[in-house]
Amino acid sequence: MKIRISVPEDQYDFVRDYLEDHGLEISDTAEYMITEASRYPAFLSARNEKREHLRVSTDEVIYIEAFGKEIEIHTMQGTYLAQDRMYQLESLLDPQEFLRISKSVIISRKHVKKIRPSLSMKYILTLSDGTLADVTRSYYSDFRRFFNI
Repeated sequence: MKIRISVPEDQYDFVRDYLEDHGLEISDTAEYMITEASRYPAFLSARNEKREHLRVSTDEVIYIEAFGKEIEIHTMQGTYLAQDRMYQLESLLDPQEFLRISKSVIISRKHVKKIRPSLSMKYILTLSDGTLADVTRSYYSDFRRFFNI
């Protein structure tokens, strides 16, 4: 049987060798493909304004904001209350798609519409819902690396 594989480059040789040792032929033109499973969940556990439990797709998340112990997940459809703490949410989210920009805010890369430099090693972001978010000095270097600035 011929298959294609889609895995990170640093694991490609290992996966290819393993599959070939087990009788599979690897080809870029094969009809079937094996891909790496994501270790990041597609949904976050949350509550709506009626305190009903639901799942919010991580694709819909614009930003997550903390107000003391209360954590809000903002989407284009509305705002939900998170079940987890900020550090727990940060560890659940794909670091290629989400970035913490301050002690109380995590943003989604795809929802950043404008980046404006500000004074004292800060940036002001405009998100897809029109929200303005500040990148604080503590997160300045991580932000620059994340967006290749």
